[in-house]
Amino acid sequence: MRRREFIKGGAVLAAAAFAPSILPAAVATEQGVRRFRVEATFDIRYDEKIYPARLWSPLPLDAAWQKVKEASFSGNYDDFNYNTKNLYEARTLYAEWKQSDRPKRLRLSMEIETRARMVPIEAIEAADAKNLPIPEEVKLFLQPTAHIPVTGRIRALVRKIIGPETRRFEKVKKIYDWTTRMTFRDPKVKGCGTGDVEKMLESGYYGGKCTDLSSLFVALLRAAGIPAREVFGIRLGRSNFSKAFGKSDTKGFADITTWQHCRAEYYIPGIGWIPSDPADITKLELVEKLPYEHPRVQTLKRRYLHSWEMNWMGFNHARDFKLWPTPEQYPLNMFGYPYAEIEDEVLDYYDPKNFSYRITSQEL
Repeated sequence: MRRREFIKGGAVLAAAAFAPSILPAAVATEQGVRRFRVEATFDIRYDEKIYPARLWSPLPLDAAWQKVKEASFSGNYDDFNYNTKNLYEARTLYAEWKQSDRPKRLRLSMEIETRARMVPIEAIEAADAKNLPIPEEVKLFLQPTAHIPVTGRIRALVRKIIGPETRRFEKVKKIYDWTTRMTFRDPKVKGCGTGDVEKMLESGYYGGKCTDLSSLFVALLRAAGIPAREVFGIRLGRSNFSKAFGKSDTKGFADITTWQHCRAEYYIPGIGWIPSDPADITKLELVEKLPYEHPRVQTLKRRYLHSWEMNWMGFNHARDFKLWPTPEQYPLNMFGYPYAEIEDEVLDYYDPKNFSYRITSQEL
């Protein structure tokens, strides 16, 4: 079995594109900081036939609120690389296996440190009052994609929602209020949903899961002239607010294989990217059987306008893009799940048992 280390003991051993900034040791004692050991195992089989295979796995992004402290992987792959060769610079671990009848195996292990993320309302309002221009490097997140329209129906809808409002943060609040009030979680939707906003607008059906609802929120914001993006990731363990958002056993262990979760960010010049999560408002309503007006729902709604609970890690902001090396399926809708192919057959990443992969987490 080949083994490769990304990071160990704070020293970067390989993969400059995956190298995190290392936090000082004192951070581990700060309030709101959590550490998780995350392991993903892949065992790609195909009826014991002779076949080649390729795998692309998303890797965690590096930010002030999330650091990769250690990372390594091992397996019987024939070749691999780690790259950010795509429009959104989504970090990717790629492995390939030549034609053979053996199972294709890979194990990825990471230690993730997260810290509670919240941007004070007062700071957002102060920055917004300056009415600064939007930086060029952020304007990508004003553009449409195959699943995120910014004209036509979506623009007509956002005009009804915001009315004559011109202040950016006030637009955000009106759109967030509309999204949390008018959408609902549909448990029948597969995985995280497809986030097809035009389809939602055509049907008038505002039910779905996290990618659907976050994508609608993002599309409305972009149509209102506010940079916004989905953030694809996975829940890591126990939530301090509700079991609906994650739980673990007494040792902090959790099987998170199907815990993928899409959040959102919007951009206010002068302060930067601000976290939000309208989709989890609807999940709380469904799981705890609460009406929208319930105090717990309203408490979470106020929090998630400008914060995230960090029992979760983020991968990337990629929508409707091409992975590298180029796979059979492109553009790829989103990259919150591993993607794999056997010859020219795309495996169903919503079906981890038959894919097959397993992801676990333990809070340290």
